[in-house]
Amino acid sequence: MGIKGMIDLEKHYSFYGAYHRHRVNVLMHTLFVWPLFFSFLVLFYFTPPIFSLFLSLLPENLLTSHGLVLNFGFLLALIYAVTYVCLDWKAGSLAALLCFAFWVGASLLAQQLGFSLAWKFFLASQVICWAGQSIGHGVFEKRAPSSNMAQAFVMAPYFVLLEVLQTICGYEPYPGFNRSVELKIEAEMKQWQSKAPSKKDA
Repeated sequence: MGIKGMIDLEKHYSFYGAYHRHRVNVLMHTLFVWPLFFSFLVLFYFTPPIFSLFLSLLPENLLTSHGLVLNFGFLLALIYAVTYVCLDWKAGSLAALLCFAFWVGASLLAQQLGFSLAWKFFLASQVICWAGQSIGHGVFEKRAPSSNMAQAFVMAPYFVLLEVLQTICGYEPYPGFNRSVELKIEAEMKQWQSKAPSKKDA
């Protein structure tokens, strides 16, 4: 695929959009995708620090006194943030800020809950959020979600934010983006419908 293909926003977003056409399904993802990301950060709070060299350069207890640890939760937020900025520096920067805000919030919550309650919070969040999205796809979209795991776990939070920005203010990463994406979605939908079994064949 190459680096250019990996950050081809039109390609990834149109593929995602072809699986999220129904308004209720879109709403379900808007409500549940970011909480899924948050719940992972809560659980990852209990992983060990991975930036010990960086921590040694900071004044003592600068982060840990506030319940923040540069662990796998921070690394996850960093990977997501960098990915989103590479996709689109404007909306991606907002998404990156949200990633780190969620990391801070999740760290503070996990510190208060402790591991036992945090684990239960994680499980409950996963069940509720995945169930909501499954209902969106099965009942309203009537199309199974994409099997692309990278898109499901990494791209989805940014795509949800992009949909919200488009709805609120008609945001486009660049002129003509929305029209180009819509044409790609229409082409993908026609291809899918041509392969889908008809009622006569059922």
